[in-house]
This record gives sequence, structure tokens and C-alpha cells, in this order.
Amino acid sequence: MTMVEPVIYTTPTCQFCKMAKAFFEEKGVTYEEKDVVSDLEARKEMINKSGQLGVPVITIGNNVVVGFDRHALEHLLEEK
Repeated sequence: MTMVEPVIYTTPTCQFCKMAKAFFEEKGVTYEEKDVVSDLEARKEMINKSGQLGVPVITIGNNVVVGFDRHALEHLLEEK
């Protein structure tokens, strides 16, 4: 089964976003990054998916993780 590439909605100064990106890099998982400061469409997409203004918001398939939750992300990666 092919894993759906995670999408990380970020801002340039967010430390938790940096931790999430480092987590995926450590696991060898490619991801798409969307900067919600410079990309208005990405910001709207993030709010529609999560109901949140805070970052990071991470989507893996239909799953949405708000914030950097290592345990939840590891669990989602194991399922794929």
C-alpha cells in the first residue's frame, strides 16, 4: 500500500513546525510543506480542514493532526 504524502501547514517562525519537519526527515518520509503566511489558498485550506488558525496542521490522507504530536504521527505512519 502506498502512503499518502503528508502535508504540513507551516509558518517560517514556528518551532513546532520545524520539529514536525525534522520528525518526517528522521523517518525518511517525504512531505509537502505549505506556508500559510505567504499562501492564502493554503491558509484557507488549512482552516477548512482543521478549524484552526494555529500551526502546524498536518494531514495524512483524511487524518488531521493539530500541533506536533509525535505519538499520533507515529501511529498514523504505522497504519499506512
